[in-house]
Order: sequence, then structure tokens, then C-alpha cells
Amino acid sequence: MTEKTVMITGASRGIGAAAAHVFAQAGWRVALLARSADDISELSRLIGSASIALPCDVADPTAMRNAVQSVLSRWGRLDALINNAGMIDPIARLEDADADAWRRSIDVNLKGVFNGMRAAIPVMKAAGGGTIITVSSGAASNPYEGWSAYCAAKAGAAMLTRAAHLEESGNGLRIMGLSPGTVATEMQVKIKASGINPVSALDPAVHIPADWPAKCLLWMCGPGGDTWLGEEVKLRDENVRRAIGVME
Repeated sequence: MTEKTVMITGASRGIGAAAAHVFAQAGWRVALLARSADDISELSRLIGSASIALPCDVADPTAMRNAVQSVLSRWGRLDALINNAGMIDPIARLEDADADAWRRSIDVNLKGVFNGMRAAIPVMKAAGGGTIITVSSGAASNPYEGWSAYCAAKAGAAMLTRAAHLEESGNGLRIMGLSPGTVATEMQVKIKASGINPVSALDPAVHIPADWPAKCLLWMCGPGGDTWLGEEVKLRDENVRRAIGVME
């Protein structure tokens, strides 16, 4: 997998930052996208010359197109896109949710996935192939109190994955999702603090470390992901955990 290039959104922390390290250690060149310019610049410094920091709001389609062009200008290719950027806010019942915050969640969690796909697909088709993975959630198929925006957006993003696979699998594109389960990230801290729905009551000890989904994303970019094209890999599956080396 050496000399391949991956673009990771939401790369400033959590799964995105862990994935940046995992891909770089595997010999990939890594483009780090996030609104937090300082955070991704520091991450790029730690990774070294095989990385580039691209401050970007995934909700802005022009910014996403420009990010893809920056990757092409730097390295001449884009082999994989990880649609990881996401937000849990607003955590509120429908009747209490702030409309602007609800709309922003859709802009990031759903439209951001579309913007990434729309920017990457033409480039990958022209190159003869590529992999697009969207980080999904159990919230894509299960409603949770207080999470109407997050659940609706994740459900839409899961359908986007299926639609993109239907349209582009014949053009050499490998498109799928990853449902990681609960991961020990800042998002879980916010969920815990909210006190809303059963997820907030979980013992933090049950959350998996961020490097588990990061390792799974790398695995999915190789032959291991071929079985899952157009579908979602469930990281709760013990067979998947064994395949990526986090469970004996």
C-alpha cells in the first residue's frame, strides 16, 4: 500500500487523528482535513512530510473540491477518502432543539458526506478506481432520544453510501461504511454529560479505543473490505475484530 494517498475528514481528533497515524505508519500519504487548523497542523508536524494539513469545513462544497485539488497538486493522486467528520450536537428533544444547530448537524453529518463524495468521485473515476468509506453509526438504523439530527443525518449518509455504490461500483470505486460502535472520543464525553438516552448511561470502560476503527479503516482499504462493498462493516463483529488484529 505504499505511495497511496488518503484524505481524512475530521482529522483533528478521535477516530480521524488515530486513522491518520495508522495510515501513515502503513506507508500512506495522508491529507488531514478539519476546521481546527492548529490541531491538524500539529498532527501533520508529528506525522512528517508524508502528510498535509488542509483546514476545511466539510459543509462547504467549494472547500471540499479545493481540498481534493490540493491533494492532487501535492501528490498527483487520491486513492481513498475517509468521510469521518461528524458532530453529535444538538442533543435535545425535537420540541426543544435549536433549529440552526439542527441544520448545522445535517450540514456536517450528511451534506459533508455528499460534498466529499462529489469532490472525490470524478477524480477516482478518472484514475480508474479508489475507495470511499463513511464512518457510520448504530444511530443510522436506531432512533435515540435527543439525537434526532444525528440519527437522521447518519441514516441519510448510510443511504448515500448505498446509492454511490450502485452508481459507481462499475467504475472501479469501492464504497462502503464503517459502524464502529461506541468509541472513547470527545463525542462520548458530550453524550455522557447530556444524561439523555441509554447511551449516556454507559460505563466509559465499554467504549473501544479510537485506534480500533482506525485499523479497520486501513483494512477496509485493502482486500479485506471487498466483501463489504456497498454495505457497512460492523466493528462489533468479533470476526472483523480478529481480522484487523484487535482480538484473538
